[in-house]
Amino acid sequence: MITATSMMYIYTETPLHAGVGSGLSSVELPIQRERHTQYPMIQGSSIKGKLRALIAMQAGGKSDRRVEALFGHERETQETDRLYAGALIVGDARILLFPVRSLRGVFAYTTSLDVLERFRKDLTHIHQEQTFPQLPPERPTNGQALVTEDSEVITSEEKSGLLLEEFSFEVSKNQQVTSVAHWLAEHALPLDGYWAGKLRSSLVVLSDDDFRDFALYSTELITRIALNQSTKTVEEGALWTEEHLPADTLLYAPIYATNERRPSEPGQQPRHGLELLQEAQTLSQQAGPYLQLGGDETVGRGFVKVRWSPAVPLTSTTTGKP
Repeated sequence: MITATSMMYIYTETPLHAGVGSGLSSVELPIQRERHTQYPMIQGSSIKGKLRALIAMQAGGKSDRRVEALFGHERETQETDRLYAGALIVGDARILLFPVRSLRGVFAYTTSLDVLERFRKDLTHIHQEQTFPQLPPERPTNGQALVTEDSEVITSEEKSGLLLEEFSFEVSKNQQVTSVAHWLAEHALPLDGYWAGKLRSSLVVLSDDDFRDFALYSTELITRIALNQSTKTVEEGALWTEEHLPADTLLYAPIYATNERRPSEPGQQPRHGLELLQEAQTLSQQAGPYLQLGGDETVGRGFVKVRWSPAVPLTSTTTGKP
């Protein structure tokens, strides 16, 4: 039973390739996407594996008692008393903000009411849904956009006052969008200073269809080759295209914990999930706010900055089971 929960916010600082193997389109190595929405995502197993490696390094080794309590024992033997699952549960990282090139302001942080409503639903697990601002009552239609009251990405107050990529949008300044931008800058963004101000002035809420199209077709495509070292020419068949989630994307992943599955000593009481989750946060933060996720580590891909929300207990009388 889940007894504690938190939220991990992930901000990409370099393009990130969380792949799914080979693709069927012109992109040989696409990124992970949700099946029904086609929104980019990062599978929880990728994040959990990186967290285990990071926390094990910080704790002093993969067989450390704290690591085994959080992530389970290494399956080095078939002894049944060693095969206990860890207490930490890592959900998939979902999209929250997607950067799109803008004629003014360099780029805008785009989202949609569908994405924000999904985020509000996930906030119920950490008891923050009541603090999240009210969303605009009317959805923007295709070709329309809602922006903050002090937006720096609109070109004019007239119709078609916003240009994203080669597309123009009719804009409306909206007080609720301003409140959402300020909440995200304060509670979710792992950066402060200039970047928090950038978010407050560059948030754009698009229609669900327009946002999906940008998230589907405005990712970064990189063509790579392998050279024959003797001839310095391209190896036969060694030309491929990779898809990357662009820098300045913000995602979030719900993190849960159960009570310890098995105490480390006979007769000892299992530790509560809240204590274990707080320990995971502490060990992760001691190693620094950065992780490297996905592939292409040796060419500098996948550097992300992480922010944790405070861990909170989850009881049957609050929100129920996630």
